[in-house]
Amino acid sequence: MLVNNDNSVAPMTQSKPLLSESLTGEQISELDAKHVWHPYSSFNSPLLPFPVESTEGVRIRLKDGRELIDGMASWWSAVHGYGHPVLKQAAHDQIETMSHVMFGGLTHEPAVTLCEKLVKLSPDGLNKVFICDSGSVSVEVAMKMAFQYALSQGNRERNKLLTVRSGYHGDTFATMATCDPVNGMHHMFENILPKHIFAEAPPCKFEEAFSESHIQDLKDKLVQHQQEVAAIILEPIVQGAGGMRFYSPDYLKRVRELCDEYDVLLIADEIATGFGRTGKMFACEHAGITPDILCVGKALTGGFMSLAATLCTDKVAKGICEGEAGVFMHGPTFMANPLACSVANASLDLLMSGEWQQQVANIESGLKIGLGPAKALSQVEDVRVLGAIGVIELHEPVDMPTVQPQFVQEGVWVRPFGRLVYVLPPFVIENEDLAHLTKAMVSVVSRL
Repeated sequence: MLVNNDNSVAPMTQSKPLLSESLTGEQISELDAKHVWHPYSSFNSPLLPFPVESTEGVRIRLKDGRELIDGMASWWSAVHGYGHPVLKQAAHDQIETMSHVMFGGLTHEPAVTLCEKLVKLSPDGLNKVFICDSGSVSVEVAMKMAFQYALSQGNRERNKLLTVRSGYHGDTFATMATCDPVNGMHHMFENILPKHIFAEAPPCKFEEAFSESHIQDLKDKLVQHQQEVAAIILEPIVQGAGGMRFYSPDYLKRVRELCDEYDVLLIADEIATGFGRTGKMFACEHAGITPDILCVGKALTGGFMSLAATLCTDKVAKGICEGEAGVFMHGPTFMANPLACSVANASLDLLMSGEWQQQVANIESGLKIGLGPAKALSQVEDVRVLGAIGVIELHEPVDMPTVQPQFVQEGVWVRPFGRLVYVLPPFVIENEDLAHLTKAMVSVVSRL
């Protein structure tokens, strides 16, 4: 409201009229190009995104009427597909009573129920749950837990993390510092980020016999920097955005043993691998180990909305609370959002029914068959499959302006990066759609 000098009220003027009518695909693209900054995109040489009309099941409907089989599950998250009635009903029911309330000094049923379910589902010993906003924040929380634990135990010099190359843990500043410092996406920030300690990436493939030599570099660095290291952080079994590499469960088992031997914590980042993606509910189960701290996100709500959590053992929780602060020093505004927690509970109920196990087994079989022909292509370096993850690794990076439209023309949504053409479809994908997806991948790769 504007008030004139004579105290009369002046009418409000609006220089930019708000858009109220539904936009066409062309209008969306025009406004997008003007104002919207997409992940890892440039305004100087933009790759115009494809306007989406709606989603359902494993399909993405574009504004121009084309339907795409989704091979990405919205970056690992939409494990139940889109618009699952159980998740929709959970959201509708919760929004009628309470969409959000602060979690400081208050609690509510969706949050405590979710924590109980996560404790039951996760590896034995993880009994305390900190609910947060996103995967990167979950890892930030894990790092802070490790450092505050060290401080609380009087180990003020333990201010670094030990990790492995080819890893990826998020895009925030703390998490960037643990991503691969040379070949990762964040090497340009090298002089700004905290300095942590990097061992060579696990050299042993998933089905390869493990040798102590495979972990010697990590062990040497742990011995050398023992007094500085608060925790080892890694992605169990599958290194995701750092290269889609699958490594031996025995390697992870030895990491757990080394952490116990040298009295450092183990942080398992299962943002991408958690909730069935590798064929186990959590990738740590391949090695039969329990980390001290576990990060989960992405598929926690079935891709419905952002939510994540950081779990820890009683040892970590007690150790932190014995320290100077007496409390864990973190508290996001939207922590334990009731709406997201309710959807997460519904998503976990679907997983707890057990159907995902056969679904992932079927996807693994279909990916091995469907991607098999790519092994014979000269431009392909490797083809690998684990659970509901399929990867074609090329010798050279793909040209995104050329490749992305080709996948859309084939009727699939696949989003390559670097030298990797990979898929992680929703668990509910049918065999026919999976066959179409893999055939399209091989077809596009063969034309590169």
